[in-house]
Amino acid sequence: MLNKKIIINLLGFLLMVEGVFMLVPAIVSIIYKENDLVPFLKSSAITISIGFVFWILTRDAKRAVGKREGFIIVTIVWVIYSVFGSLPYILSGAIPSFTNAFFETISGFTTTGASIINDVEALPHGILFWRSMTHLIGGMGILVLTVAVLPFLGVGGMQLFNAEASGVAPDKLHPKVRETAQRLWGIYILLISIETIMLIFGGMNLFDALCHSFGTLASGGFSTKNASIAAFSPYIQYVVIFFMILAGTNFNLHYYLIKGKFKKIFKNQEYKYFISIILISTVVIAFFLVKTHAPIEKSFRDALFQVTSIVTCTGFVTADYTGWAKFLWFFIFVLMFVGGSVGSTSGGIKVLRHLLLFKNSVVEFKRMLHPSAVIPVRCNGKVISNEIIFKVHAFFFMYLVIFIISSLLLTFFGMDFVSSMGAVVTTMGGIGQGLGSVGPVSNFALVPTAGKWLLSFMMLIGRLELFTVIILFYPAFWEK
Repeated sequence: MLNKKIIINLLGFLLMVEGVFMLVPAIVSIIYKENDLVPFLKSSAITISIGFVFWILTRDAKRAVGKREGFIIVTIVWVIYSVFGSLPYILSGAIPSFTNAFFETISGFTTTGASIINDVEALPHGILFWRSMTHLIGGMGILVLTVAVLPFLGVGGMQLFNAEASGVAPDKLHPKVRETAQRLWGIYILLISIETIMLIFGGMNLFDALCHSFGTLASGGFSTKNASIAAFSPYIQYVVIFFMILAGTNFNLHYYLIKGKFKKIFKNQEYKYFISIILISTVVIAFFLVKTHAPIEKSFRDALFQVTSIVTCTGFVTADYTGWAKFLWFFIFVLMFVGGSVGSTSGGIKVLRHLLLFKNSVVEFKRMLHPSAVIPVRCNGKVISNEIIFKVHAFFFMYLVIFIISSLLLTFFGMDFVSSMGAVVTTMGGIGQGLGSVGPVSNFALVPTAGKWLLSFMMLIGRLELFTVIILFYPAFWEK
């Protein structure tokens, strides 16, 4: 039987955590002496109070989380966090519309980076910091953070961890999921700290450096400037490129680097393909940009930045690729289906799935030539089970079906076809910048209301890799 009490209990606990997080931008408001302090205090009080009521009324819940409870909690927490996370925008008047506020918030927590705000620089510093903090919180996964403390509440975190990291999951760094979560978050915070220092060295102030570091390591893309990273120097752009690549890399490899296990890094096939895709795509795009008489260094930098931003699903911008030759922006569109590495903060399909699909196709040809031979699919020296291969095929099929249907729905809501496809692929992949009216120098403000709710759902299922959310609509899931 479904343990409803533990679901409500844990959601209450998570809400109290979110309410505490809201006090951080309140401190920023005090420092800058702006008028968004009271909205943050009210938002925090409301969120903590409701969370406390949920938690205290179900404190006698049976301390057991099964698979079904895990899927429900993982899905609902992103929605409920976005609902309450919208309060600072609404109460401060920064985004009066609930639809727009919810869209901006779920875009932050899912690290999509799609925005409806036309003039970011007009917002108070507290609101901007909260906007970037949603990336920080959502980047490594709300539940990956939470399972580090769940054992202290008498609740095992394995089901939540597995549900949040659905699909092709990375290896655990420790037999205990709490230890794995703590190590991942330690690496996450370490990289944010290093990037912040390097950005300050390049001339950024502390506030901008923190906000952009949150967005970079979370693969989010929210900036404090209307021009995004284009507003800063080439040095800062190269720093952001470097850390976007780190964010799009499996965080297990960062752990191996710290431990000096270099062989595990260089032998990782997904990492090799990930870097190769970025480098080859950069060379192709830079070559065509140079042919249009653009400066060589700027062509290389713009190509490298936009390719890295798209592949790692970060969404920062330094150039308007929709103004490039049609071949190039179509090339960018194809890259939007790549995604970063498994075990990274990036979204999208993920390089490992592409790699396994390619390897399986090659193996199928060999099986046709040698029908009696047993030829398994291998990756990183390990045999990949048929179960995982089936899941990869199912994921690809589901991803494309949802992309096609959602794109058609957006055209029904009044958007042109190119913008519709760009909007869906960028929200499903957690990228933030699309094509047409939602391109890199535009935003989602003019998307119809129904379209914003559809795209909000795309962000959710994309962040949780489809199956975690879609399984809730399967009737057998709710059977006793």
